[in-house]
Amino acid sequence: MSMLTPPGMGGKYRITGDKYPRMRRRRRRGRLVVAVVGCGAALGVAGWGTLQLIDVFTGGGGTASAADSAACKAKSATASPAPIAALPKPAQITVNVFNATTRSGLAKTTADELAKRGFKIGDVGNATKQYDKKVGGTGMLLGPASSLNTSLPVLATQLSTAERRTDAARKGTEVDLILGNGFKTLTSKADATKALTALTAPKPASSTAPKKGC
Repeated sequence: MSMLTPPGMGGKYRITGDKYPRMRRRRRRGRLVVAVVGCGAALGVAGWGTLQLIDVFTGGGGTASAADSAACKAKSATASPAPIAALPKPAQITVNVFNATTRSGLAKTTADELAKRGFKIGDVGNATKQYDKKVGGTGMLLGPASSLNTSLPVLATQLSTAERRTDAARKGTEVDLILGNGFKTLTSKADATKALTALTAPKPASSTAPKKGC
């Protein structure tokens, strides 16, 4: 045994001549594997995050785009204005003119003016006891329930400040114009014609540009 050999270490650890035993520890390959796996996981997460950002700024994938397209179509269909029902012309409306004021002759002069403007005139006279001297405004337009969105709006263009009422029990298509205490004259013919034109031939709604993504 060489004098350089520590006590108790013989065999392959015996030091002879100029050769020395290597005491280097074994490399821990486990740490290396863990480090490689960790880096791979980090890269995967980073890549997934990048794809998510791309989806956000480009509008998503094919499935999301199809859903958005369907939603846009549904929204466009909902926003489209509903067709307006055709309104009757003045010549198709029979108006009964009744005077609920204390001024005589008011019903006849008003009926004559309505006739000049194209309306058909029915009964003309004093208002019934139910309404006589009980209409405080300029007038009242009264008709069956079916006239609410047909005859009454057309007649209202001739007296825009009149109150509108319907009677569900009333039959037929005739409407009444009951002149109230505040009545002075019908709406001017020019203004009435303008209002009637706007009512029977409304301008189409202006189309708006679709929002981004639709």
